[in-house]
Amino acid sequence: MTIGSLVLVGPNAQIYTASHPLDAGKRRQGVEFGKPIIIGDDVWIGGSAVICPGVTIGEKSIIAAGAVVTKDVPPFAIVGGNPARVIRETSEF
Repeated sequence: MTIGSLVLVGPNAQIYTASHPLDAGKRRQGVEFGKPIIIGDDVWIGGSAVICPGVTIGEKSIIAAGAVVTKDVPPFAIVGGNPARVIRETSEF
């Protein structure tokens, strides 16, 4: 996991790098693996947000409280929801 400078993380935010195979037989064998997460500079992650394995969050983005981030977030984006989607993009930061 890579976390940039000046990143704010709200309470109960969850950042998961661990993942498991889709194949049930492999899961029964205990196979698991990690996928990297990259969080850019000046990102704000709201309380109780969930960042899923393999996601990259671009610089100066905002993750709304309670959002479930399953896909990459572009820089200067505000995302929210479950699954999280871009609400708007801004360069005001």
